[in-house]
Amino acid sequence: MPTQLSKDLEALSLKTFHIRETDLAHEEELQRHPYSLRHWLNYLEDTIEEKDAEAEDRINTLYERAVKALPSSYKLWKAYLDRRRSSLQHLPYLLNQDAHQSLNHAYERALLTLHKAPRLWTDYLSFLSLQPRITQVRQAFDRALRALPLTQHPRIWDLYLPWAKDRAGGLTAIHVQRRYLRLHPHTAEDLVDLLLQEHRWSDVITELHRLIHDPTFRSAQGRAPHQLWILLCQLISEHPNRLPPHLNAEVILRSGASAFPDQAGRLWCALAQYWVRLGFLDRARDTYEEGISHVTTVRDFTLIFDAYAAFEESILSSYMEHLQDNQSDEDVGVDWRMARFSRLLDRRPFLVSDVRLRKNPHDATEWLSRVNLHPEDAHSAREAEFTNAIQTIQPKKASGPLSDLYVAWMRHLEHLDRLDEARDVMRSAVNVSYRSVKELADVWCEWAEMEVRQGQVPNAIALLAEATSAPRQAPSIDYKDDRLPPPQTPLQESNGTVESTKAIYERILHLRIATPQILINYAQFLQDASYYEDSFRVYEKGVDLFPYPVAFEIWNIYLSKFIHRYAGNKIDRARDLFEQALTKCPAKYVKSLYRLYGKMEEDHGLGRHALRIYDRATRAVDPDDRLEMYKYYIAKAATAFGLASTREIHEDAISRLPDAQAKDMSLSYADLEIRLGEIDRARAIYAHASQLCDPRTVP
Repeated sequence: MPTQLSKDLEALSLKTFHIRETDLAHEEELQRHPYSLRHWLNYLEDTIEEKDAEAEDRINTLYERAVKALPSSYKLWKAYLDRRRSSLQHLPYLLNQDAHQSLNHAYERALLTLHKAPRLWTDYLSFLSLQPRITQVRQAFDRALRALPLTQHPRIWDLYLPWAKDRAGGLTAIHVQRRYLRLHPHTAEDLVDLLLQEHRWSDVITELHRLIHDPTFRSAQGRAPHQLWILLCQLISEHPNRLPPHLNAEVILRSGASAFPDQAGRLWCALAQYWVRLGFLDRARDTYEEGISHVTTVRDFTLIFDAYAAFEESILSSYMEHLQDNQSDEDVGVDWRMARFSRLLDRRPFLVSDVRLRKNPHDATEWLSRVNLHPEDAHSAREAEFTNAIQTIQPKKASGPLSDLYVAWMRHLEHLDRLDEARDVMRSAVNVSYRSVKELADVWCEWAEMEVRQGQVPNAIALLAEATSAPRQAPSIDYKDDRLPPPQTPLQESNGTVESTKAIYERILHLRIATPQILINYAQFLQDASYYEDSFRVYEKGVDLFPYPVAFEIWNIYLSKFIHRYAGNKIDRARDLFEQALTKCPAKYVKSLYRLYGKMEEDHGLGRHALRIYDRATRAVDPDDRLEMYKYYIAKAATAFGLASTREIHEDAISRLPDAQAKDMSLSYADLEIRLGEIDRARAIYAHASQLCDPRTVP
């Protein structure tokens, strides 16, 4: 470089600088003050303003004289180099290599004395990086980094890194990025991306492995740790032959599957593909099997199984193509390969069940589904599954009805006529501490139904009696379940005596576990056995046991049955029952009771009593039912005592009903008077009704 610089300086000195008359004043000043920056700048300013053909050469020569006199003047060098650079900015390098090289030397001469000026370095490097001189540019960047202080390095790196990636590439870019990584460790992912771009598989695997095991690393690009793991495993799987010797692919992939269970499916597939690409097909198959036996989600299982099936299918297709190309008749290998592939597909439902049970071994519903996967005639296999399920599930942790599992096992044994074994299963089932009493009740009921199907009704009755006896389990289990009595009471009704059946029903009422249907069945049973008064007492217990609206329904049945039984023989008792029923009955339910009360008086009592009851009803019913009740009252009064007797009822209704309903009642009253020939009264009623109507809404 010193040789070239000396040549450039000698060439410049040989150039003739013609001094014109306008320059004499500046030259004289420079003779007196040769190192005055102000005089040089004034001289250059006046020269630049000239617009002749030789102005450019004169300016450059004058700049060379100035920087030779003041080689440490940043201002002169900056103005000089910017001027020359702007003149070359739009000129192609290949056609103007000498001019570009001359400017390069000018920058080099400037940096001999101004090597600490970062702006000159950045201008020089920006200009130099556009030229196809890779080695020279790289060396210039390196010199800039050595010359400038560390605080100014970011300005150089901002130019160095893009140039290395976009123009240099290859090993140069990689080495530059590695140097930058020493200063800024958080940019490690940029190195990874560059290595991926350059297909440096061994290096990128090593770098990713380092980042993953670096506890201080934090991704500047927002990548999660599992994303780096997936990328590393993918590279290892796709490029097994480029793995660095000091890394163990199997250990890396297995540790990734353990560290990130949600990505286990992809990582197991990556490990299997690693063995496939190395040609170890048996190890790949073992890896698929191991992955299927370890994953705990159906999603991961599906991912591994589909890859496994595609792997086996590709091997089978390759083998068949090989036989076809060689025209061989030996198809033994094809048969066992097809058998292995078919067996894999047949195993899929069981493998899915394994995955679900691995996630939750106490899932009774899944165990039952697993039993149903076996054919009906596979008795030993189904029984083995039942046994395994019962031994595995902890009742307090069971999800799903555990009782269904016992019941299914019992029905399986019953279907095989192995009744003693079925009874043993149910005996063990009723001793299980279920999470809810419903399951225990279901077990007892199913056991009793099995005995009934086998014709052992006394056994069924005894079982249900045992089930409804004192608690057999922990006090936290409420044995008074309302699902047990219904199967027991029909058995007693059809096979027991009246007294034994009454005893069962009475115990149900005593324990206060009766449902409305049980109570009605009990009362109906007593009526069928001609125990009428006992049945009426059951109804009375029912209305005390249940709140409204259930009590209302019981009262309806009770009163109807009482009237049907005694008719008019016990009219006073019937009236007392009606009054008792109406005492606590809510207004929205009393309408039916008042109608039934009035109907009884019409049929078995006095008509005037019936009308008084209907009159009470118009005041007691819900306001929404009052109009209807008035119409019913008017109809009954007209039938019993004639139309004229309904005038007071109409007037009372008009005074008590809301305006909208009073209007309709007024029209009905006026129609009544017209039928009776009282036109003046009808006219007066119309006049009164008109005051209740809004002419804007009622025409």
